[in-house]
Amino acid sequence: MGVSVTLLASGSRGNTAIIASGRTKLLVDAGISCRETFKRMKALGEDPHSLSAILITHEHSDHVYGLAVLAKKLKIPVFMTGATHTAWARSQRDEQGCIPAMRSLERFQAGCRFQIGDIDVMPFTIPHDAVDPVGFTFRAEGVKVGFATDLGRMLENVKDNLRGCDVLVIESNHDVERLRIGPYPWSVKQRVGSPTGHLSNRKLAEFLGADYDGHASYIVLAHLSEQNNHPEIARKEAEDALGARRGLLFNRVLLAEQNEPLEAIRL
Repeated sequence: MGVSVTLLASGSRGNTAIIASGRTKLLVDAGISCRETFKRMKALGEDPHSLSAILITHEHSDHVYGLAVLAKKLKIPVFMTGATHTAWARSQRDEQGCIPAMRSLERFQAGCRFQIGDIDVMPFTIPHDAVDPVGFTFRAEGVKVGFATDLGRMLENVKDNLRGCDVLVIESNHDVERLRIGPYPWSVKQRVGSPTGHLSNRKLAEFLGADYDGHASYIVLAHLSEQNNHPEIARKEAEDALGARRGLLFNRVLLAEQNEPLEAIRL
């Protein structure tokens, strides 16, 4: 059946994606409600109960909003770092101060490879203002998928992990000028644009023009800000940076959306 990548939602109001092989199906982040996750999966012909596990990149609400209900309904393992679990659990305390039990929690560490079904998972540290944020690469059936959103800059370890990807899902959060003149309070603008904030179109373009290996068949621009970016601005900067390397078979640039799932990429 091959490997597929599906972005169900991507943006400041919620992020979740599916990485699937012939035998294993992983939900990466759970940033929209359980009901909406099920709705979008079913609209694509996907059965939510076919999911094998949930993986969490970090504890911010736009990545874990639906986690508690999804984990309870699906009864599948949830993978996150120990620090991320602690931060998430504290945010979930009820009025009595009780932390919800996680039926099946699997802790991992950045830099330590692990296996879920027939998918090899490599988590790596990313620079973001969370307690222990990670990106992932996934390998199955000879295909490598890179997943790096919510990072303020492209560190060398991030570049190293993203080499050789057949599908690259990467942040293109904001246009620098739109962020500068936009409606956010100055403190939020500073956070977004900081080295532990979010990757701008410009910083992504610098990576694509100088350090990217040109290997991917698809580059998916993710986590676009609805306030401080525009899809066509993000696309143009990425395509201009890629230059002549863009073609019919390689480096096709796609845009993930907040309100609609992106049709599955199949390899």
